Amino acid sequence: MAEIEPGQDPYGVEDPRLSALDERLREVKARETLKKGREDQMPSGVTRRAIGSSPLLIEDLVGSALIGWLIDHWVGTGPWGLIVLLFLGIAVAFRQIIRISGERPE
Repeated sequence: MAEIEPGQDPYGVEDPRLSALDERLREVKARETLKKGREDQMPSGVTRRAIGSSPLLIEDLVGSALIGWLIDHWVGTGPWGLIVLLFLGIAVAFRQIIRISGERPE
């Protein structure tokens, strides 16, 4: 059986060079994980403002559409109140996007 197998035993004594290489790889991976974790943890000021303002934009659209639908339901004007107030909500949302994007980051 020894004649058929290759010269090195894969389960035998470890090569010290491979052990040193494994240790260096572990150190580099640990440093990269720490570095990447810190960068991913703290978003930039622009990203924070964009994430924080997205619920406001959705609230503008949903709120204006709901008010338009209620006006249509009570007054009986058909879809016109919904359409007009939805476009008004879109305009307010775009105005907020422009206002937020014009601010300087911290």
